[in-house]
This record gives sequence, structure tokens and C-alpha cells, in this order.
Amino acid sequence: MPGKVWFVGAGPGDPDLLTIKGRRLLEASGAILFAGSLVDKAATQFAPPGCEIRDSKDMTLDEMTAWLLDQTSRHGTVVRLQTGDPGLFGALIEMTRPLTAAGIDWAVVPGVSSAMAAVAAAGETLTLPEVTQTVILTRVAGRTPMPAGEDLELLASHHCTLCIYLSITLLGEVQRALRAAGWADDAPMLVVQKASWPGEEKIIRGTLADIKQKCQAEKVGSQAMIVASPTLGSADWDNLVRSKLYDPSFTHRFRRGLEKNSENNHG
Repeated sequence: MPGKVWFVGAGPGDPDLLTIKGRRLLEASGAILFAGSLVDKAATQFAPPGCEIRDSKDMTLDEMTAWLLDQTSRHGTVVRLQTGDPGLFGALIEMTRPLTAAGIDWAVVPGVSSAMAAVAAAGETLTLPEVTQTVILTRVAGRTPMPAGEDLELLASHHCTLCIYLSITLLGEVQRALRAAGWADDAPMLVVQKASWPGEEKIIRGTLADIKQKCQAEKVGSQAMIVASPTLGSADWDNLVRSKLYDPSFTHRFRRGLEKNSENNHG
């Protein structure tokens, strides 16, 4: 019987952010295909002796698919280790379609995305009551175009949290799009390079007006998450609307609110 291919999210860079399930699959794998510039430490640290490890950074998609197919004829567990989460900018379906056509079983193990790792590193939040309850994960058009209706200016017009992937070299275009959507020059911005990477993480805070200059001064030009959000800096705000879920007066199925208790006591 051919082996099974597991698409495992390696997380943002720190091997400790692999899920337990992902780590167990790596420890049991006969072959691992990984993106060497991002997750090589995770691959080599948990791979068993004798495991065949291949770096995919010099491979085309067809070559990666062929390698995975070949390894399923030799090993019961084959892992494609991808940065972040396999379902986000990961060419997942492009790799699984040939496997399905060949009758090879496959499954996905989710991973921590760099957006979550970036705001965690900075001690920020993606959402706040009565500020924004919406998060958009997107990118700026480069060699990969954006579908109609998904240009950054249009998405930014919602004035919610924007997590902008794969766009640090186009930070000037990000600034242009946000300004065109009505964001003020003093709107807070966050850039995190290599979020969670031990000893390599850089956190840069600025505004829409100066974030590009700050990133240039820090020589941040790759592997960086851009976050634009009205929630940034909220830890230092004088006034904050508190979550209804934890409000003493709020009743839900696990707790009766104080107001209702008071009514019952006087009833």
C-alpha cells in the first residue's frame, strides 16, 4: 500500500510552535519535504534517524509533487512541512490534486500563521469590542496579481485589521493604498520580521507616515508581516470598552449576570 502524505504547518519559525500532532508526524516520518529558508531547524530537529530530508527551495511545483509521489512508494508517512499554515498562501490544492489523481491519501495539519505570531510578539490584539471585529488576511499584488475586487485600497476601506503578507518590499504601495482608503498619516502600523524566530525577531512600530523609513533603517526587506489596525497601541489607551462576555452583568449559558441575580433576589 502507498504511504500517506501529511501537509504539516510548521508555524512561523520557532520549532516549539509546531503542533504536537505535527511533531509526532515528523518523528514518525520516512521522508520530509521542507522549505529550507523557513523551517529547516524544525525538520532536522524532530526527524528520525534515516529519514530522507529534501529542501524544496530549488524545486518547481511539479518536481515537489513528483518527489512526494515517489516517496509514498517507499514510506508509510511522508511529510510536506510548510511555513505557517498550509492553507494560507501555501499552494496546497496545487499539490494535493495530483496526489488525489494518483490515488494517494493525504491530510492537513494546521499551523500557527505569522499574523498571529506577529501580534503575539508585539503584545497586540487583532480585535477589540467596538473598535473592530474583523481581520483581513491579504497581500499586495506583485508578480502574483490580485483577483478583481481584492485590491488593498478596497479592502482597507473597511478600516478593520489588515494583516498583509508577502508585501514588505512593496511597503510604499501599502502606504499609498491605505492613504487612498482614508487612513490618516498618524495611523499606527506594526511590522514584525521573522516573528518567533529565536534571536532573529524584529518588532518595528510606527505610523503610516514613517513605517517605511523605520523598516529601511532596520534593514527589514524580507520575511516580515505588516499589520495595520485601529487596535494597535490599545494597551496604553485611557479608555477601553470591555468585552461583554466577561461583563458582570452579562448572562450566558455558563454564568448568570448580576442584574438578573438582583432581579431574582428582589422578586
